[in-house]
Amino acid sequence: MDDRLSKALEFANYRQTLAIQRKTLKEKINAKLTYGQAGGLFKINRELIVFVQMLIDQGRTENVPFVDENGNPVLVADLHAFKDEIIDRYFTATYEYYEDYQKIKSSRTVEKLLDV
Repeated sequence: MDDRLSKALEFANYRQTLAIQRKTLKEKINAKLTYGQAGGLFKINRELIVFVQMLIDQGRTENVPFVDENGNPVLVADLHAFKDEIIDRYFTATYEYYEDYQKIKSSRTVEKLLDV
C-alpha cells in the first residue's frame, strides 16, 4: 500500500475514534448532570442553578414548585438542600469531564485514545 494512503487511513481512523470518544464523554456528563428529586427529573445546568439562587434570594426556600424535564410539576421541599446538591453534582461532573477531555485531547494515536 502506498505510504500516503496508509497515513491517510491511519488519520481517518484517528479522527473517527476521536469523535466517538468525544461523543461518549458528552453522553457521560449528560447522564451525570441528570438529577432525580421528589419524583421529578432535572437537567443540572447553569440556568437551573441561577434560577434556584434567584428564588432563594427572594426568600422562596420551602415547598417551591418546579416543572421538571418531562413537564411534570414537582414540589421541592428545601431549596437550600436542592441548590447544594445540584451545585455539587455540577462541579463534580464538570471537573471529571474536563480531566477526561484533556486526556483525549493529548492522545495522538488511536491506541492512546482507546486507553482513555
